Amino acid sequence: MVEKTGFSLDTLRYYERIGLLDDIARNSGGQRVFTEDDVAWLRILRCLRDTGMPIQRMVRYAELARGGEETVAERLELLREHDRDIDDKIAHLRVEQDHIRSKIAYYQGKTAQQRESHVSPA
Repeated sequence: MVEKTGFSLDTLRYYERIGLLDDIARNSGGQRVFTEDDVAWLRILRCLRDTGMPIQRMVRYAELARGGEETVAERLELLREHDRDIDDKIAHLRVEQDHIRSKIAYYQGKTAQQRESHVSPA
């Protein structure tokens, strides 16, 4: 499961402890046995985590998901809010990227000037 999801064993244990993973089956040796539904759920958790959703909001989403059909509207709103957060982060990153690119251009200009000043006339 670690290889399939990219989550460490410690993270999987933590997610189970805080309620992000629910009712994970175990074999006779006590090892977790993940179903395809569990793998799909972990893919959703990976997406939420990779896009910066706070753990508490992920836990809330998990609670809502276990709540059945009557929580669909709340889940939708939670995901819409997260989507807006992602848009904000992307916009912020673009501004920062522009700043970095201006620094790159500045240093490229400096190195070009240095090369020109070291070239002796023919």
